[in-house]
Amino acid sequence: MTDVLSALQLVLEERRQAAPESSYVASLHAKGLNKILEKVGEEATEVILAAKDAQHSATTKDVIAETADLWFHCLVMLSHLGEDHNSVLQELERRFDLSGIVEKANRSQ
Repeated sequence: MTDVLSALQLVLEERRQAAPESSYVASLHAKGLNKILEKVGEEATEVILAAKDAQHSATTKDVIAETADLWFHCLVMLSHLGEDHNSVLQELERRFDLSGIVEKANRSQ
């Protein structure tokens, strides 16, 4: 899995440097963080709608596709902020042996 994320990160970094008219990723970076966040929000909403539909349709094809779109746009956001998937994976690893209830309580302190 991290091989796919690492390969995607390389592509995102290359395209970030591209001309905005030649790359969707470059165009998002050129439009700035607010546009990227707008896309993250839009994709999150589409994931929610697809999940609700999946519950009734007995197929998860659309929810998988929309989740991929959400993850992609989150990776663009992280790239724009100078981070990458490794930071998120490290945070997930840190939480691995921690109860979700305890982890959430620790955040409020």
